[in-house]
Order: sequence, then C-alpha cells, then structure tokens
Amino acid sequence: MPQTGLNRRSFLRGAGLTTLAGAVGSGISLRGGPAAAAALGEADANGTFDFDTPYNRLGTDSVKWDQALRQNEMGTIVAGMGIADMDFRCAPVITRALQDRIAHENWGYLEIPKAFVEGIVAWNKKRYGLDVNPESVVITTGVHPGLIAAIRTFCPPGSRVLLTTPTYNGFYGDLRFTGTKPEESLMKLVDGRYQIDFDDFEKRISMDTNAVILCNPQNPTGNTWSPEDLMRLGEICLKRRVVVLADEIHCDFVNKGGRYTPFATLPNKAVVNNSITFKAASKSFGLAAMKCAWFFSDNMDYIARVKANNRADLSTLGMIASQAAYQGGEDWLNQCVEYIDGNHDFAQKFITTNIPLIKINRKAQGTYLLWVDLTEVANRIDANSLAAQASTGRTGNPMTPEDATVRWLARTAKVALNAGHTYGLGGANRARMNSGADEHRAHTRRLEEVDLSALKDSRLGLRPVPCCDAGLYNSASKRQPSGGSIGAVVRPCIEGNRCAWGNFTNSVDDHFE
Repeated sequence: MPQTGLNRRSFLRGAGLTTLAGAVGSGISLRGGPAAAAALGEADANGTFDFDTPYNRLGTDSVKWDQALRQNEMGTIVAGMGIADMDFRCAPVITRALQDRIAHENWGYLEIPKAFVEGIVAWNKKRYGLDVNPESVVITTGVHPGLIAAIRTFCPPGSRVLLTTPTYNGFYGDLRFTGTKPEESLMKLVDGRYQIDFDDFEKRISMDTNAVILCNPQNPTGNTWSPEDLMRLGEICLKRRVVVLADEIHCDFVNKGGRYTPFATLPNKAVVNNSITFKAASKSFGLAAMKCAWFFSDNMDYIARVKANNRADLSTLGMIASQAAYQGGEDWLNQCVEYIDGNHDFAQKFITTNIPLIKINRKAQGTYLLWVDLTEVANRIDANSLAAQASTGRTGNPMTPEDATVRWLARTAKVALNAGHTYGLGGANRARMNSGADEHRAHTRRLEEVDLSALKDSRLGLRPVPCCDAGLYNSASKRQPSGGSIGAVVRPCIEGNRCAWGNFTNSVDDHFE
C-alpha cells in the first residue's frame, strides 16, 4: 500500500521550497521531465521564464476577463487591461508548493507557519533593508480587511480619512464599509509627474481627521514617493496626530529609474512609530485569489489595538503560496519586473507616437499600471451626451462621461480599461491601464483604432445594465446576480457616486484587491 501521509510539521516548515517538492509521499512525481517542466512554466536551461506565450484565462470566472465580457453586452473584449492582476502563469515554485499541500488530504485548522513569517522578514530585509519585527506581523485575508481593522481602530464612524487623489478606488469602499468619510487632497501634476500638494494636504486635516491612507507605490499614478516626500508627510501627520496607514502592496514593482522607499525605513523613529504598513505577495506574484496579506508596525501598541478589530481568518493555500513566493520566487519576480518595465516603455512610446488622442504621463516609476488622459477622446465623442442618454430613466448609479468613454473604447478597440472617476478627485477623463500581460503590446496597438475615422461612429447606444447583472448584489433589493457564480461577491455593492457597477468596467477594484 503506497504511503499517502505527510509529516505536517516538516512540511509547514518548508512548503514552497524547491528542495521540498518531494515532501508528499504520494508516489506521484511533480517533475516528469521537460514536458512536466513546461507544463508548470519552468525556466529554460538558461534560467529564463516565459512571459511571452499568451496564457488563456477565459472560462475561469476571472473578474478581469469573464466578468468584463459579461458586462460588455456589445461584443467581445480582446484586451483585458482593467483590474490590477497579471495574466502571466504563476511562478512554478508556487504551483509546486500548492500541489504538494493539496496532495496532503486533510484540511483541518492551520496555525500560522513560523517559516511563513520568517520568509516575510527575510524578503523585506534582503530587498529593501527593512527590519520587520516578526512579533508585530499580523496575517490577514487581504489588505482591505487589514485596512478596515485599522480604520475601525483609529477612526470613529463619521470621522474623516485623508486621501491624496487620484488614488486607489478600493479605499473609498473601505471608508463606506467603516462609516467614515474621505477627505481628498488633490495632487498636482507637474511636468507629467504627480506631486503631493503639502499645503493643501495639511489644510485638509481637521479635528475629526484621524488617519491618512498612503499608497506607496501609488495606484493609479505609478509614483514611488521619495524619502523626502514621505518624511514631510510623516512629520505633518505626527504633528497633527494623524496615523499613517501605508498600503505598500505594489512595492515589488519598481521600474528602471524608480526607487521604492518603505515608510518604515524613515530615519525619524517617531514618524515610523506613527504608522502601520500593509503588504502582500498577491500583486507581486499574481495571487489575489489566495486571500493572504499581512501588516506590521514598530508600534506594538498600535498592533495590539488593531488586532482587537481584525478578524484573524487564515487561508491555508494563501499562506503556502505566499511562503513559496518569498522563499523561492525571486528570480521569477525579477524577470517579471523587467518584462513589465519593457511593456511600460513600449506603451509610452507607442501611445505618444501613434495615438495623439490619448495622452500619457511620464513613465510610471512603479506598479504595472498606466494612468492615461482620455480628455480629447471624451470631447470628440461627446461623452457627456452619451452618458446622459444612457442614464435616461435610470434610478441610481447614472452613467458618467468616463463610463461612456471606456464603453466606447471597448466597442471600437475592444480594450477594457478602468474608468478614472472612481479614483477620486483628479480622475475626470482619465483611465487606468494594466501592463501586466503577455500580450500587452498587442493590446496597446489595438488602441490605435481610436482615430478620427472611428470617432464619426461614436453614438453607439450605450445601454444601462442593472447593477445586479454586473455580478454583485443590488443594494436596494439584495437580489442575487443573474450571472450565477461568475464574479464572486466579496461584499454587497453600496450604491454611490463612486460605484457604478451597472456600467461596463468601473469600480471593480472597489470590491476586489
């Protein structure tokens, strides 16, 4: 009788390491020669991973692809360039670790593996010189749950949370969820690069402002904040007794010429002690579905208080995948970052040279996101009128001009982007574009169809789609979405001026990491 058991203790110490791929004594080899290696996306003989071969995600209930197809009733989306996840196949070291764990056929309660926390500490020390106290690390099922716990800790319902905008639209959902209000400080666009308006930033702090959510690197603009910017922000917040909640989930994507400075590495320890940092392997390694993230602080009092509001649910496979990524995925990630940097260069040059109707800022310093200006496209197609027509007779969630513009792009170029208005002040006539794809360059070329000849056919009859048909609950009726299981519901859709689920591809990230 073949052995099918697993030494749980030794497995959890090293799950994810290449050297432990045979930890499961199931008699099934996960390395069946070149064919098996290719099936897992292994590196070639030169240690090079393949990021060029398209990887088909259709039919997997992908939000980025399947949900976008369903929401766009007018035709097929060829280029999914919206929601912030990558289209590459997973790093093979992660796939092997998951296969090993799945072969152990018991799914009882799991404690946090010590090796996982050790991997977090080692990763941040090696790559960023960041010393993370393992005793301060709190595991959670995503950055959103961690942020929500922190907001509940420091910000009473009805109080304000400061945001530098345009900013990640998911923050607005977290504030609605906690009953707090956004206080928006509009950033300045100087020579194609966003800058924090520190005078306005400080003016926005009132007696009921208790926290700021800092996005570093910044989503959607791609800024990596300088040590000087971070210090100035931190000193203002310390003086005004505002806690810094640093979302650094995009930290592993820094493009050539950019530099990521962890907030927790600032030299002023009082500033650092007034902060909590939130991270995950999910953006870096394409693990959003694994529901695993973590946060830490040098201020153990802050950690104790936030832990009291944090629902400590754990994802077994999420921890296994993240541990494998940190312990054995660095080569894959380095090549992925370089590949995406090339995608950024291509998009920058191609759009600037070939698509004059679309404006693009200077190259993003970090993230795999591009922030594009669609003002001229919106004006040419009269997006205001299109939005008004589509909203006629509709109650709640009227279509915005930005919605109309991205719907028009989907129709003419079959490219799905995220509408800019959901990213707060400064998002008007903007859109977010994702470069984390094997076919990014081909997708970008499709935008060339946005030309004057296409503009003459702009009035396309953009029909409103009920919110419940977009894959979420309708906040009034609580009716189940007609799409069945496609597009998992994370939490009910709360209708508001920043959430337009009835339209094509809007605040997806408001509900998904």
